[in-house]
Amino acid sequence: MKLDDAQLKQFRDDGYVILPELFSADEVAVLKGEIPDIFAQRRDENFREKDGDTVRTAFATHNYNDVYARFVRHPRILAPAEQMLDGQVYVHQFKLNAKAAFNGDVWQWHQDYGTWKRDDDMPTSNAMNLAVYLDDVNEFNGPLYLIPKSHKRGVLEAKHDLSTTSYPLWTLDEGLIREMVEDGGIVAPKGKAGTGFFFDSCLVHASPPNISPWDRLIVYISYNNVENAIREFNRAEWIAHRDFTPLKVEPDDCLLARSSAAAE
Repeated sequence: MKLDDAQLKQFRDDGYVILPELFSADEVAVLKGEIPDIFAQRRDENFREKDGDTVRTAFATHNYNDVYARFVRHPRILAPAEQMLDGQVYVHQFKLNAKAAFNGDVWQWHQDYGTWKRDDDMPTSNAMNLAVYLDDVNEFNGPLYLIPKSHKRGVLEAKHDLSTTSYPLWTLDEGLIREMVEDGGIVAPKGKAGTGFFFDSCLVHASPPNISPWDRLIVYISYNNVENAIREFNRAEWIAHRDFTPLKVEPDDCLLARSSAAAE
């Protein structure tokens, strides 16, 4: 699968492109079926909310879970990533971002490449994110907020916020956010489980707390061109990966075929 000209234009112009029904209900069921075991594990990769129990982010799941190891190589996401990044890619970061019902905390306004540049010395912004909804995402359960066209401003000045949430983040000034929103507005992509979207590594984004009774789970893959590999290793390997081996694509039915074989 590759993006068409209109999708590529939207990605370049607005900084993101939405792909409804990228994965089927059966494929989402396979991905979600792994979650209870993943979240139950008391391992470093599972970063928790301030309550010390609710999972906020499960990092690097693809390194120890076979389903997600196949998922990051799925042609519906890997091929477009190679197309947009103009070459072979590796996974720079993998996250299962959970906003548990009633307990999911805020993600402040930030740019991902700003963090990768400051913390990991990634040379350029020739990297991107792919998100896939594993739950239905609505206006109540903590949807992602995007500021269209904000990626065109490049890397913005940021401060290191170590106190707002349990996870440290390079966050942006409120006055700057107000200015950008007046220029480009805010978009909150909503959709059914299985919806996917790509967004530029410099696109400014955030998400509000989830105080609704509905969980909101999104899987994020940050792909990076292999020629743009990071040069400093300040963070744990499970946060900023150091295996720069180009990914090889799996068959399109890789999630369902392996699931069926395991059930027999």
